Amino acid sequence: MPLPRPARFRTHRTLTRGATLAVVAGLLTSCASPAGTRTVPADATPVDGGVLNVSISAEPGCLDGHGISATQQQFLGRLIYDNVVTLDDDGEIAPYLAESWDISEDGKTYTFHLKKDVTFSDGSPWNATVFQQNLEHMRDPATKSPLAAAYIAPYVDGTVIDDHTFEAHLEYAYTPFLYTLAQSWLGMNSGKAITESPETLCQNPVGSGPYVLEDYQPGQSISYAKREGYAWAPEWLGGTGEAHLDGVEVTVVAEPVIRYQSLVSGQYGLTENLAPQNAAAVQADPAFTYENLPRTGSPYVLGFNLNREPFSDPAVREAFAAAVDTEAVTESLGFGTYTPIDSYLSKESKYYDPSAEGTLAHDPERANQLLDDAGWDSRDAEGFRTRDGERLTVEVPTVEASAPSPLLVQLQGEVRKVGIELEIIQLPQAQLTELRYAGDYDALAGVWHTNTTDVLFIRYHSSEITGERIGQNSSYVNDPELDEILLRARGAADGPDAAEAYSQAQHRLTDLVPGLPLYENPSQFAYSNSVQGVATDTSHPVPVLTYAWLAQ
Repeated sequence: MPLPRPARFRTHRTLTRGATLAVVAGLLTSCASPAGTRTVPADATPVDGGVLNVSISAEPGCLDGHGISATQQQFLGRLIYDNVVTLDDDGEIAPYLAESWDISEDGKTYTFHLKKDVTFSDGSPWNATVFQQNLEHMRDPATKSPLAAAYIAPYVDGTVIDDHTFEAHLEYAYTPFLYTLAQSWLGMNSGKAITESPETLCQNPVGSGPYVLEDYQPGQSISYAKREGYAWAPEWLGGTGEAHLDGVEVTVVAEPVIRYQSLVSGQYGLTENLAPQNAAAVQADPAFTYENLPRTGSPYVLGFNLNREPFSDPAVREAFAAAVDTEAVTESLGFGTYTPIDSYLSKESKYYDPSAEGTLAHDPERANQLLDDAGWDSRDAEGFRTRDGERLTVEVPTVEASAPSPLLVQLQGEVRKVGIELEIIQLPQAQLTELRYAGDYDALAGVWHTNTTDVLFIRYHSSEITGERIGQNSSYVNDPELDEILLRARGAADGPDAAEAYSQAQHRLTDLVPGLPLYENPSQFAYSNSVQGVATDTSHPVPVLTYAWLAQ
């Protein structure tokens, strides 16, 4: 039985460079500006003032974390929102807007004792009523939450004991509850704004965090200013009071090469999504800090739709997985910075069980035999497998772009070797979302980061199939045995019982093969060494700028 693993550690990871990366570094290091080679002493005194320019690859289209699941919220949310709890340096639950909490013996009642004298940027107070309002806002159908609502699904209702004591009642024991409340998507909105103008929160969110929103130009830029009077940061950040920076200017720079060039030229001090092809060059430059941190939760997976052909047939699922050389695909896509994986749970996650590895190995011979045995034993003029005159085709929709997804193109070539046609269908985002929620696809490529191993419930429990509420079981897994295991894991206290349940879940998933795991979900970012005081979130491995400062 695997031992519990800490949820996250704030560490610097070293990029392993292969021959391919060495060539890339040789081509790109000449672009780096020598202007930033000055080092800053580790004990330098923080300087107040200045605006940090940041580039990001995309923006979420909505800045209310309750209504989105976008990756960028991990970073952007920490600028304007505070959470009820946080994860400390060791990945353990620690106080934030709640000073302490009590959990009933049956695990179904949480009593939170909240900090006093906390206010939102509109001047309204933080209190027990506002906590209750936020939980209701997360699950309000009008919010259309694709994430926060799922994370608090066991929440039934709450009782305001007094201004700073709130009692949350759960349907059943749900150990991940505190972990989910620490995530950026579940930051606290102003109760006044929720009551008076909830429809404006996407464009004009009101939090209690270290910065306030000044201007938002969707798809282009987001401007933040220092929050005057801020004084309730979590202890693990090691600071008190207001931010050092006057503001943070975030600009969307979609092209990876431009993000790299504008970083090394000094136009931006930090980029939250450094392309892997530029990683070696940045790491080799002493003027910059580069981070390559695997996220906990689900790795990148091509999820199969088990609710319709061809993936309703387990043999086809197993054959598809056996046909793909994931190590080769990962190396090609990640320039040596990605870590291949053959599990449905990130190796960084608590209760990851290495004994579940090895089942989904690359084995073209086995793939061919499985397809022959399943009746796909004929070939058409193009070499694709057929059965009863129909070609074995897998349709994978993806967002419209100037070129097809490199990942899907790689997979297309891999499965063609055993006679499977993978058809890439590019669609506008709105149409892709419509297909996703209707279940009208054969497979979808995706990832799901969360700081709790409960990701397996979110992704694969039958209750998470989209119905009245948007669910994240896009593989349409409906397996009573797995459901029972995952529900038991949710209620198990951290320790041996949870480890055993999550181990069983991982093994059951390798039996079901609801998708093809590909590689760990990395957080890759870089910043100039003139930007000091950058912390790394323990819930999401992204930069936190609460007490960052600019060296003069």
